[in-house]
Amino acid sequence: MSSDPLVIFTPSGKRGHFPLGTPVLTAARQLGVDLDSVCGGRGICSKCQITPSYGEFSKHGVTVADDALTEWNKVEQRYKDKRGLIDGRRLGCQAQVQGDVVIDVPPESQVHRQVVRKRAEARDITMNPSTRLFYVEVEEPDMHKPSGDMERLIEALAIQWDLKNVQADLHILQQMQPILRKGQWKVTVAVHLGDATTPARIMHIWPGYYEGTLYGLAVDLGSTTIAAHLCDLKSGEVVASSGIMNPQIRFGEDLMSRVSYSMMNKGGDQEMTRAVREGMNALFTQIAGESEIDQNLIVDAVFVCNPVMHHLFLGIDPFELGQAPFALATSNALALHASELDLNIHPAARVYLLPCIAGHVGADAAAVALSEAPDKSEDLVLVVDVGTNAEILLGDKNKVLACSSPTGPAFEGAQISSGQRAAPGAIERLEINPVTKEPRFRVIGSEIWSDEEGFDAAIATTGITGICGSGIIEAIAEMRMAGVLDASGLIGSAEQTGTPRCIADGRTNAYLVWDGSAEGGPKITITNPDIRAIQMAKAALYSGARLLMDKFGVDTVDRVVLAGAFGAHISAKHAMVLGMIPDCPIDKVTSAGNAAGTGARIALLNTEARGEIEETVRRIEKIETAVEPRFQEHFVNASAIPNSAEPFPILASIITLPEINFNTGGDGAAGGRRRRRRG
Repeated sequence: MSSDPLVIFTPSGKRGHFPLGTPVLTAARQLGVDLDSVCGGRGICSKCQITPSYGEFSKHGVTVADDALTEWNKVEQRYKDKRGLIDGRRLGCQAQVQGDVVIDVPPESQVHRQVVRKRAEARDITMNPSTRLFYVEVEEPDMHKPSGDMERLIEALAIQWDLKNVQADLHILQQMQPILRKGQWKVTVAVHLGDATTPARIMHIWPGYYEGTLYGLAVDLGSTTIAAHLCDLKSGEVVASSGIMNPQIRFGEDLMSRVSYSMMNKGGDQEMTRAVREGMNALFTQIAGESEIDQNLIVDAVFVCNPVMHHLFLGIDPFELGQAPFALATSNALALHASELDLNIHPAARVYLLPCIAGHVGADAAAVALSEAPDKSEDLVLVVDVGTNAEILLGDKNKVLACSSPTGPAFEGAQISSGQRAAPGAIERLEINPVTKEPRFRVIGSEIWSDEEGFDAAIATTGITGICGSGIIEAIAEMRMAGVLDASGLIGSAEQTGTPRCIADGRTNAYLVWDGSAEGGPKITITNPDIRAIQMAKAALYSGARLLMDKFGVDTVDRVVLAGAFGAHISAKHAMVLGMIPDCPIDKVTSAGNAAGTGARIALLNTEARGEIEETVRRIEKIETAVEPRFQEHFVNASAIPNSAEPFPILASIITLPEINFNTGGDGAAGGRRRRRRG
């Protein structure tokens, strides 16, 4: 074991030991970490900004001391003085390794930035927003009828629009009088209509007739990404959608790593709360800038998130979510002010958080339930929101069950040797010829396959940089179908498979997808540790679904809906071959896109839907996988590809998987010999 310090990069998960004094930029380059630099490490371009993290990281097995990097130097100070540098950031070319350290590479420092694919899905939504515009003509002051301007404005709203008991915040009082006079007693007011417990309130006021509109944000706060949809509250139109990486990734890629960080580092929860709110505000500024609107016109926001993100966003220590019985601080929906959460939108803007379903089944699952409505389905539908933490719903109009499954970040391309997040240059589709064992693939940014004319020209700007989550899924399923991989997850040797693409990799083998090393590019392989990471993730996903089926008393489902930004890009056939989802007719497996984001948008644009989902959540039966004895049994069975116990007859009717075994002492013939099953 090396005595040199261990350097771990997030979000890639790549790690290695480096001698004292090694610049972080050098370590990143040697590990193939995507860290930008234009000036060659001279401290001029600032492209190599990184964020070191300190404290105890149980997931990585390291404790990062305050002196893990060399001290802040004159080059960094000069750059900060001239151009500014976010607090906590360092320049990778200047900071040198002095001890074990965890380094986060922010999105803007990555050459191949992630494509956050959480777009808004087309959906008909009944418009009933929380905040509306009202034009009124206010009675002028009269010495013989003494009353305040505010009282006459409220009276005008009551008479002309039948709005009763309207109230106003102090900031409206402070600006109202000159606006009334400028508009010659004709004004447009934005009124939050309130609800059963909250009276209507004036939020903004304009002189005369305001011809513009108001905006709201539907935000899907995920473990890995934050996606926001900016909506016109008059028309319901999605004006813009954008997303960023969740800056909390540097504290841990999965939820329990973040809970652990909070437990082991005093003030760690507050640190993560600040990080996610700063990231959120950066996203809001970005989306408002792209749309060329004033952020003060954003008067409403709806958030959906899993329970850990819910607590950290609200500034609640997630300690209790890290241990049984996984108690939430609150599972109810919340109506708050944006100012309470330090959000840089209208100072009086309202924020609504959908209810959580259970300790590990959050508001994002509630949003999926609102979007996909399994409680209104005639047939039995399995809805799987695929992500770092998968939310699973199973039900029909009679009842709905819900659980979550900790799949981890492997589906996102993390913890994979050649893996990366979805970005231009990443392999996203892959096929393997079952006879020649030769692969063909497509990369993000091009529609041309690698064996088609024009491929090299199409990828000239992006190159081939790695393989993302959907590419990993297809690669492993294709390897299984082509006889390169056996059911247990072992890759065969060149002799066993009959292809030189299977190369020795330590004590196991790897499958070579692409070798660009001759031109200075990467060598992209699928290794046995990669297979294991995906097996663990897909087994967790399948086990959660199978557990709900047990509780429902069924062995099959009528249809499957894959939700989530990643779920939208998964091939149904490959997911079935891998054993991610239960056996089901391929044409009954559909994608719902970002269903959680759609649910958030429905709740933003139709306040009646908020009450509807609050009532629905009360009826959903929650299943806690951590205490279910059969979960482990299903997990072990689901570790095989596709499954060691479930027969998958529908899949078998359309695809014949090779019966091969590459265990030591197994088949030696090319392509593998069939083994006789023991009765």
